[in-house]
Amino acid sequence: MQSEDKGKGLLSIVSTGPGNIQQLTPAALKAIARAEYIIGNNVYIDLIRPLIAGKEVVKSPMGEEVNRAQMALDLAAAHRVAMVSGGDAGVYGMAGIVIEVAERTGSSVEIEVIPGVTAATAAASCLGSPLSGDYVTISLSDLLTPWDVIEERLGHAFAMGVPVAIYNPRSRGRPHNLDAALAIAGEHRGQETPVGVVKNAYRPGEERHIMTLGVLQSDTSKVDMHSIVIIGGLESRIWKVGDDVRGIITPRGYHRKYVY
Repeated sequence: MQSEDKGKGLLSIVSTGPGNIQQLTPAALKAIARAEYIIGNNVYIDLIRPLIAGKEVVKSPMGEEVNRAQMALDLAAAHRVAMVSGGDAGVYGMAGIVIEVAERTGSSVEIEVIPGVTAATAAASCLGSPLSGDYVTISLSDLLTPWDVIEERLGHAFAMGVPVAIYNPRSRGRPHNLDAALAIAGEHRGQETPVGVVKNAYRPGEERHIMTLGVLQSDTSKVDMHSIVIIGGLESRIWKVGDDVRGIITPRGYHRKYVY
């Protein structure tokens, strides 16, 4: 779906990754460079500020996603537009709503989705290898998904025995959602289950914390909306060299086939 014709409109939904420009893909950099208009949430616009000098920039606050999607489609009828979205645009990002609006309005605008590093994998890279095999991602935000549905999904996810990466874990408006999620985790995991909390992955102020499920249940103050929480699976373990905690390992299964 790519277009290099400068006279033809194109809407690129660009994944900006965790926030550090070095984590953008070459395809994302190219899409931003060729765009005439840059549209996005204030936070993600500011993170790529060095790349957008001289371009028309349209900022949109959180909660205006539908209007932002329609504006991008309207502009892309005759211009090259980059809609920027943090992490991977297809994972809790802008790709879904833009394509939904395009479908419902019958838009014929050419659309491409540029993938990127999503928050779960960015956080995992800071913790070692906690997501080596199957894993589940779940958002605790109940703005668009009813909380009873989230609780049901959490139960199924933890019952699978695989690691669970939690997005939007704790905010001032819903401080107890994480406590409820950890209680559900405790029904299926032991108190010594490894847990990693990564705040501001690859951004200024990055923090990495490794603990057990029991420790996090007793104090969730390190967690906020800039954090990803990864709760280990049944085989996950904390990686130590002596007393030095290095990360979290979730075995892929090589130990069952090879000697090493």
